[in-house]
Amino acid sequence: MANMARSFLQVAATEEVASPLRVVQIEGLVILKIIKHCKEFSPALVTGQLLGLDVGSVLEVTNCFPFPIREEDEEIEAEGANYQLEMMRCLREVNVDNNTVGWYQSTLLGSYQTVELIETFMNYQENIRRCVCIIYDPSKSNQGVLALKALKLSDSFMELYRNNNFTGEKLREKNLSWVDIFEEIPIKVSNSALISAFMTELEADSPVTQCDYDRLKLSTNPFLERNVEFLIECMDDLSMDQQKFQYYYRNLSRQQAQQQAWLQKRRAENMARRAAGEDPLPEEDPSNPIFKPVPEPSRLDSFLITNQISNYCNQINGVAGQSFCRLYLMKGLHEN
Repeated sequence: MANMARSFLQVAATEEVASPLRVVQIEGLVILKIIKHCKEFSPALVTGQLLGLDVGSVLEVTNCFPFPIREEDEEIEAEGANYQLEMMRCLREVNVDNNTVGWYQSTLLGSYQTVELIETFMNYQENIRRCVCIIYDPSKSNQGVLALKALKLSDSFMELYRNNNFTGEKLREKNLSWVDIFEEIPIKVSNSALISAFMTELEADSPVTQCDYDRLKLSTNPFLERNVEFLIECMDDLSMDQQKFQYYYRNLSRQQAQQQAWLQKRRAENMARRAAGEDPLPEEDPSNPIFKPVPEPSRLDSFLITNQISNYCNQINGVAGQSFCRLYLMKGLHEN
């Protein structure tokens, strides 16, 4: 027993390796705050701070507060930072959790896979070991589904992003594809015993709720139309990005042909110099512009666009399948 008893300093010194994040536990009140903030300003996109504790493999989110909507201005951005610090100070004074564990933001039809989201993640990672981003989609929630998900960046992707190296060779070396950028963490909603008891008392006798009625809406054309419009835009962006790579490979093949022609000419010249008893010239000339490497375009944009396309396709597939089920249900009710 004496060997198993360790002091706090020994535990802190030996157990530095953190266990992988497996679940994000969110208080029910926090989810209601996020939904209220996002729906009030919809379709404008909003964001806010998540507060809580990082305990083992569970990230507990116990509180949150919204950020004021600000324009792209340095002075206004500075005011937003001051607002965040002042809000954290006020929470600390009233003995509320003020430990930042990430942020939440709203999205429109799942269009959140952007470079700005990745940069925000990297900025948080500088000061927070593990952080998540809670994404809430009010437009999708109108279909009767709680469109709430917790995301984090994969470790392999963050390593490449820090080195700013998204060439095809590095991606193949790390075995990284477009599906390996974000990791979705399961969300667990937690409420205290008093809140659960109070919600049980408030629960109506009828088992049918407004969310159940929302699922029976037959009009899905606006949702599908917007998804298809965004999907077409993403396909155009992907086509333009592929044209960059085609242009790069054309330049690369043209440069390789020029290098081969230059080497053949230099070798023929060296053969003539050897025959004349002169020293041969070097076959490599770094000062020659044809030997300057052609920069390979980054594949990050194409990876993000592919993520968006996959997201829109999954949403269209899901909504279309549910619509068919509702239509068959209504047909059966009319026949009866």
